[in-house]
Parts: sequence; C-alpha cells; structure tokens
Amino acid sequence: MSGIPLGKLDRGIKAVIKHIEETGNGTTLRLLEMGFIEGSSVCIAHEAPFSKDPIIVEVRGALIALRRSEANLIRVQVLP
Repeated sequence: MSGIPLGKLDRGIKAVIKHIEETGNGTTLRLLEMGFIEGSSVCIAHEAPFSKDPIIVEVRGALIALRRSEANLIRVQVLP
C-alpha cells in the first residue's frame, strides 16, 4: 500500500490519488462514482470546527463532504 491516507492530510495540502482501498461494502464504488479516481488531484478544503469530521474535499473541480473514515480509504501522495 503506497501513500498516506487522505484523512491524515492537513487542510490546504495538495495531493494526488494513488490508490483506493477495497472495502467490500460499496464504499469504494461510491468514491469512484464521485470522482475519486487514481491520478486526480485532491485537497482538503474545509473541516468541521470542533470534531474535524466531516471534511470537505476538492476533487476534479467539485467540493465533496466525506467522513474521515471514508477519506482514509483513499491513499495519496503529497505534491511538492
């Protein structure tokens, strides 16, 4: 497994999706349908003020709300 989980990134850090972990419960397919595709650029745009969950992720020009547990299925590589 390469990369770090998207849910571990700090707000504003840009990264590229390297891999999405398979869960067997449909979450992986849902993430793919929302545009979380390998090679796409992502960035955590916002996060909830107290619990920091959910987060708002920018991907392919869209802002999508995810639970951190869902975001942690997405492995990314930080861009320099």
